[in-house]
Amino acid sequence: MSAPKQTATKKTNGKSPFLSHLLKRRKHGKVAGRPKPGLTFFILVLATVAILGGVNLRPKVSLFVVGEVATQDIAADQDLLLEDTVSTQAKRKQVAELQLPVFDLSLTPIDQIESRIHDIFAAIDLLAAGKGDTDQVRWQISETLNSEISSKIFEDWRRDAIRKAVLNNVLPWLTEQLSAGVSSDKTLLQQYRHGLVIRDLATETETIRMELEGIADIRDVRTDLANHMKADLKLPLQTRRSVTALLVPLIAPTLTLNRESTNQRMRLATDSVAPVYYQIKKGEIIVRQGERVTEDDQLQLQALLSHKRQTVFPMRIAGLFITALLLGGGLAFAKPGRRISDVKNKDLYFTGLLILLFAGGAKVLMLAHGSFADQSPELRVEMLPLLFPVAGGLGLTSMIFGFKRCSVTALILSFLCTMMTGAGIWLFLFYFIGSMWYVLLVKRAQTRSDIALSVFPHIMGLLAAWLGVALFQRFEVAQIWTGCLYVIANGLLSLLVLFALSPLIEMVFSYTTRFRLMELMNLEQPMLQELMLEAPGTYHHSLIVANMVEAGAKAIGANGLLCKVAALYHDMGKLSKPEYFIENQGRAKNPHDKIAPSMSTLVISSHVKRGVEMARQHRLGDEIADIIEQHHGTSLIRFFFNKAKESGDNPREEDYSYPGPKPQTREAAIVMLADAVEASSRVLADPTPSRIRGHIDSIIKSIFAEGQLDESELTLRDLHTLSESFHRILTGIFHRRIEYPEDRKERTGSGKKGEDKQQTSVSGAQGVVTAPAPKNHQ
Repeated sequence: MSAPKQTATKKTNGKSPFLSHLLKRRKHGKVAGRPKPGLTFFILVLATVAILGGVNLRPKVSLFVVGEVATQDIAADQDLLLEDTVSTQAKRKQVAELQLPVFDLSLTPIDQIESRIHDIFAAIDLLAAGKGDTDQVRWQISETLNSEISSKIFEDWRRDAIRKAVLNNVLPWLTEQLSAGVSSDKTLLQQYRHGLVIRDLATETETIRMELEGIADIRDVRTDLANHMKADLKLPLQTRRSVTALLVPLIAPTLTLNRESTNQRMRLATDSVAPVYYQIKKGEIIVRQGERVTEDDQLQLQALLSHKRQTVFPMRIAGLFITALLLGGGLAFAKPGRRISDVKNKDLYFTGLLILLFAGGAKVLMLAHGSFADQSPELRVEMLPLLFPVAGGLGLTSMIFGFKRCSVTALILSFLCTMMTGAGIWLFLFYFIGSMWYVLLVKRAQTRSDIALSVFPHIMGLLAAWLGVALFQRFEVAQIWTGCLYVIANGLLSLLVLFALSPLIEMVFSYTTRFRLMELMNLEQPMLQELMLEAPGTYHHSLIVANMVEAGAKAIGANGLLCKVAALYHDMGKLSKPEYFIENQGRAKNPHDKIAPSMSTLVISSHVKRGVEMARQHRLGDEIADIIEQHHGTSLIRFFFNKAKESGDNPREEDYSYPGPKPQTREAAIVMLADAVEASSRVLADPTPSRIRGHIDSIIKSIFAEGQLDESELTLRDLHTLSESFHRILTGIFHRRIEYPEDRKERTGSGKKGEDKQQTSVSGAQGVVTAPAPKNHQ
C-alpha cells in the first residue's frame, strides 16, 4: 500500500491533485474568475454610446416673435405634438357646463320652524298664567318673526283652535313639503337645464334630478299652504290669516346650492380632459425666410425651443445602457452543456470598437446632416439613415465569429444605430435583416472575389427588406423610390467597408479570417517551402494530417479550413532541429542515442514552443498559434521516460511531459488526434483496413483516457465520427498495390532486421501509451 502513495506524491510534488490542476490552469491563464480587461472596455463602450444617444448636441433654434420677419427657414427636426390651447379650453368649458351642480337637502330649517312655533306658544302660555306683559311678548314675537303682529292676530294665537290647527294639521303638512326639497327661487334653477345633483345630508345619498319643473320654491309653498288651509282644512278666513302670519315668516328653503362641492367637481372634470394636440411632422417648415411671424408660428417655435433646451436626457441614457447591456449579454451564450461562453479579451475589444465606430458614426452623420439642413433646408434628406452601412460591420464580424455571436452583434449594432438616428422600428428591422443577410453571404464566400460578387445578392436582399419595412410603415411612393437609391448605395458602401477594414482587423487583432486561411493554405508559402526542403518527412506528415483533420472537422461541424491550415503548420517548430525527429532522419544515425533522455525530452518538446514563436513572428494568427501550442497537450513522452527509468534514474512525469495546455477547442483536439494517429500508423506492418481501424480506436481511447480531451468540446459521438473519417483517409493512403517482380526481389534482399530497427526508432520518439506508440515529437 505504501508504494502507490509514494508514486502519487512524486506525481504531484507534494501537492494535492486539485491544487496541481489549479496551478496548471493558472500557468496557462485559464483560472476562472480572473478579471477581463476586455469586458471592462466593452461595458465602457456601451456606456459611452448610451451617453451619446442621450445627449442632444444640435444647435439651438432661433426664436422669432409676432410681427418679426424671419431671417431663415426653420424646420422641425423631430415629430412634435403641440397643444391647441383654444380647442382645449373650449373642450374644458363644454365639460364644465355639463357638470351638474350640487344642492344640499337639509332638514335644519324644519327643525327651526318647529322649535320657534313651540317657543311662541310657550310664551303665550306664560301670559295665560299671568306672567309677563302682553304687548311686550307680542313685540318680542314680532322681532322673532321679523314681521309686525297686530293685536287682533296675537289674540287669535291665544285661542286653542288656532294652536290645534297649526300643530295638528298645518305644521305636519308644511314639514312634508319642505322635506321634499324647496328652493329659494325656482327661476334661479333654470340655468341648470342639464339637471342637478341633490345630496341628502341626513342619509348622505345623492339623487340626480334631470327634470327641474317638480322642484318647488318658497312662493309655491306659500301658495300651496293657503290652498291647503282653504280647500283641504276648510279653515275660516280669519283663522287662515292668523296661521299664515305665524308660519309664512318662518318658511326657509331646504334646498341650497353647495358652491364649494360644485366647484371641486367641476375642477376634477376639467382636469381630466386631455389636451387637444396637433402634430408637426419632422421636416415640416414652421416659418419661412422673409415671412412675417404670426402668433401660431411663435407658439410652434417656442414649443420646438422647449424641446431643444434640454440637452441631456438621463432617463434615455439609462434606458439605452441597460438595453444595450442586456443585448451584449448574448455574447456569452454558450453551447448546450456549458453555463457560459468564454469570450476572449480581443473579441470584446473588437466588438466594442466596432460598436463605438458604427454607433458614433451614425451620431456624427445625423449631427452633420442636421447642421447642413438647418442652414439650407433644401439639403434635408429624410431617407439618409438608409445609407449607413451597418451590414458592412456585420460582414467584418462574420469573417471572425459564428452565427450566434454575429446575431447578437447585429442586434446591438442595429439597435444603437437606430437610436442614434432617431428613427423607429422600421429602421431597426432594415438594419437587422440586411445585416444578417450579409452575414450569410459572407459566410458562404470562399475567396475575396466571391465577396465582391456577393454585392449583387446583398443589394437585392436590402431592397427586399426596404420594401417590406416601407410598406409596413406606409411610406409614400416617392419616398420608396428615393429609399431604393440609398439602399443600393448602402450595399456598395458595405462592400467597401468590408474590404477596407478586414486587413486592418487581421493585423491589429491577429485574427485569422477565412481569406487569410486561404492564403496560408497555399503550399507556395515560404514557411511551407522551407519545411519541404529542410524537413521533408515532417512536411509529408503535415500534408496527410491536414487531409485527415479537414475531413474529420467537416464530419462533426467544426472549422475544417482552420483545422487544415493549423495542421500544415503545427510542426513548423521542428525546423530548428529537424534531424532530431525520426521522419527526417532517413537512414542516418539517431542523434538521441548520444544524449541523455532528459535532453532528448527537451529537444522533442521544444518544437512546440518554437512553433508558437514562429507563428507569432509570421503573424499566422492567435487561433493557429493556440492549436500549435495545444496539439500535444500535457501528454507524457513515454519512450524517453521509460528509457530514463531503465537507466536507473527516478524521473518525474512532469519533467517528461509537454508543457501544454490541453486542447481548449474542438479544432485543437482534432489536430491532436490526427497527429497521433497518422504518426503511429507508419509502424503498422500490414496496414489492412481492420488493423487500421483497431489502431485508430486504440490511439483515440488512450488519449481520451489520459484526460487530454477534458477541456475541449468533443463528445463521444464526435470521437466516433472522427474515427470513421480517419479510417477512410488512412485506408486510402495504405491501399494495396500490385507487387511487381523487381519489388519482390528487393523486399526479399532487404531482410527483416532493417524493418525492426525502423519500427524501434519511430516508436522511440513517441509518448503515447499504446503500442505501437504515436510519435510524440510532432
